[in-house]
Amino acid sequence: MALPASAQDLPSSRHSISYHTVDIRGLKIFYREAGPADAPTVLLLHGFPSSSRMWEPLLPLLADKYHLIAPDYPGFGNSSSPPPSDFNYTFDNLAGVIGELTTKLGLTNYVLFMQDYGGPVGFRMALAHPERVRAIVIQNAVSHEQGLSPLWNARKKYWVDPAHELEALKANFTSFEATRQRHLGASPHPERYDPDTWTDEYAFLTRPGQPEIQTTLFLDYRTNVASYPKWQDWLRKTQPPTLVVWGKYDPSFAVAGATAYRDDVPDAEIHILEAGHFALDEATDEIASLVRNFLARLDGHKG
Repeated sequence: MALPASAQDLPSSRHSISYHTVDIRGLKIFYREAGPADAPTVLLLHGFPSSSRMWEPLLPLLADKYHLIAPDYPGFGNSSSPPPSDFNYTFDNLAGVIGELTTKLGLTNYVLFMQDYGGPVGFRMALAHPERVRAIVIQNAVSHEQGLSPLWNARKKYWVDPAHELEALKANFTSFEATRQRHLGASPHPERYDPDTWTDEYAFLTRPGQPEIQTTLFLDYRTNVASYPKWQDWLRKTQPPTLVVWGKYDPSFAVAGATAYRDDVPDAEIHILEAGHFALDEATDEIASLVRNFLARLDGHKG
């Protein structure tokens, strides 16, 4: 697919990414950082079952002009993963921990870049501190029920009867095939996808304690669907500058979830990409170019 002309202007050199761990509520919270500390901040919130690692291809392409912070939630990546008996795995708690991280890092003004689970985390953060949010970038993160594909029928059964539906959920949600398919979706170009991505994610999902952590957290996902009207109301009232970049081959989140944002923010900029759920797998340069142009307009200068 031809890239936008502005993609030719992306930084060609790798800007340094640094790796940090800080204590939040007695948890070790890991984050990646890139770009000048005095530049406008972009807070990148990852999806399931990934971590801040999913942003690695994008960070060098934005780091010449922006301060980038990409954390791992509790239970993910390189952050602490205490058992559910020691930490209450809810999206409220994940958002609370990452909110405390931003306070500790002195981040009082940022663009939220949300993918998948990053949506529920980010919208909670936005409602808790709306004064901090300059704009939002959505990448396959749903805030409208029409964005949930038929795959969610089995997942919703788990919310109603978790004891009896656990095994069906694992097959639908955390199996190796589900982990692979989450990347490939219906893409006509499977050769563009690095199998290490889903192999590594499946290795993460099968670490000791992870099945219990992830199924406990997913039981709480029902609170996200219940919160959609509240998030939509915030969007309608606030009208934040909004960019939506959406991989159309996503097996979990339908394209209708992307276009629905325009119902709340009529001026939202929406791009449907030849990519999947993790659109950076297939459209890194295109996303970088769209994001740079959006942020440049936000900052009032040419990107």
